[in-house]
Amino acid sequence: MNLFFFLFSSIIVLSAVAVISSRNPVHSVLFLILAFVNSAGIFVLAGAEFLAMILLIVYVGAVAVLFLFVVMMLNINLEEIKSQVKKYFFSGLFVGFILLAELVFSFSNLDLIRNKNVEVTNDKNLTNTHQIGSIIYTDYFFVFQLSGCILLVAMIGAIVL
Repeated sequence: MNLFFFLFSSIIVLSAVAVISSRNPVHSVLFLILAFVNSAGIFVLAGAEFLAMILLIVYVGAVAVLFLFVVMMLNINLEEIKSQVKKYFFSGLFVGFILLAELVFSFSNLDLIRNKNVEVTNDKNLTNTHQIGSIIYTDYFFVFQLSGCILLVAMIGAIVL
């Protein structure tokens, strides 16, 4: 199991480097899809099948494919993109430094974040997908239906536009 984790994680890191270093935007999107698929593999190894399927359906199935079609349909001027990168290099470096500092702070305070009094019990031996479904359709039914209605209105508005 550790072997598969290291295999998936190394492919994710290599494909992430390929996403930001690829000159062709279509190749970048394909490497992004590879990273998403391997992330789903890590979720399956962790026993979170629901999150793996959501990652595949939402990100690979919708966002990455939509981005791929937008990139293929647009006529992208690479010289203009290169000038914009040079123009905003220092501000991007500053934002990257802030994000790195936040990550270091978050990982250095893991004991403050973890709540050791929480225990998850699974008396019925249900999978995590069944547990999530039972909680959504019992405790959070109204909020779940409300969010579905909001998404439906947004989808109809996007179709009308």
